[in-house]
Amino acid sequence: MKKILFFLTALCFVVASCTKKKTDYEAEINTVVTEHYEFKEAVAITNSGYAISIEALNGTFYKGYNEIRLKITDKQTHIEVKASNVTFLPIITTANGQTISCPHSYSLDYQADSQYYSGYAVFTKESKTNENWDLYLSFTINGQSYSLKQNISVKEQTNKNLSMTAFTGKDEEQYFIAIVAPQKPKIAENQLIAGIYKNNKPSNPSSGVFPDPSQFSYSEVSDYVLQLDPRMPEPSMGNHSSLNNRDLIQRNDGLYAGVVNYTMTGNWTLNFILLNKNGRILKGTEVSKDFTPGVEGAKSDLFIDILF
Repeated sequence: MKKILFFLTALCFVVASCTKKKTDYEAEINTVVTEHYEFKEAVAITNSGYAISIEALNGTFYKGYNEIRLKITDKQTHIEVKASNVTFLPIITTANGQTISCPHSYSLDYQADSQYYSGYAVFTKESKTNENWDLYLSFTINGQSYSLKQNISVKEQTNKNLSMTAFTGKDEEQYFIAIVAPQKPKIAENQLIAGIYKNNKPSNPSSGVFPDPSQFSYSEVSDYVLQLDPRMPEPSMGNHSSLNNRDLIQRNDGLYAGVVNYTMTGNWTLNFILLNKNGRILKGTEVSKDFTPGVEGAKSDLFIDILF
């Protein structure tokens, strides 16, 4: 009789736990996911007769991946000017006074058809009262070089489909993975796009002039593979996965693309294993493929949680 009572008590505990998690889960999936496709001005700067406008999606810099578009206009003629050697360096000053950058394209590329300079920044932290981001920009027009500094605000990324992670690989290098798309997945096979970056350790001492770009260098990793195993880790979902997922491999634009098949809305974990160009595992572990109703699914030691 005691054994039966103990079993029933334990069963009630499991059911109650799952019900609580289920309730939290239901509340989460009611979150409205807003897609942003319009580039708007995020910051405007004036310097020596030139107006510099930097655009981002929704006119906001978010933690994670940000595509940026920069335009330079002559203030007198209001005509957009073509410059050379356009550089872009974001730096955050932390609460303890440390200066750190983030993955970014230092030299911006000119898009002749649209007349803007394109690049990206993967902001690793939101702005806080005691932690501030500054942009250090430079460009050359008619042989004259210009440099400027501008404080910016980086907001929390509320879209959990665009999360990022940072980690140290087995090679002792610092890596970053940022989800770029989809913003709003569908119950279907979705193209999954991510940026994978590493911090380039300085090979020489600082020049002494701040900011020295060589001390804040990052790059896209080349010819890596990001293995993918998506699962629903909620106890009520039983750690189930889906068919027809494909690992992420690098495209010509430097980003990595694969396929993730979402069979229903809700909480998903993208379990990853990152392999370098020689096939060596830098981070990530295989996860159990067992169906485990009532038990939260284990995650890889390299993962990103998403929600749609």
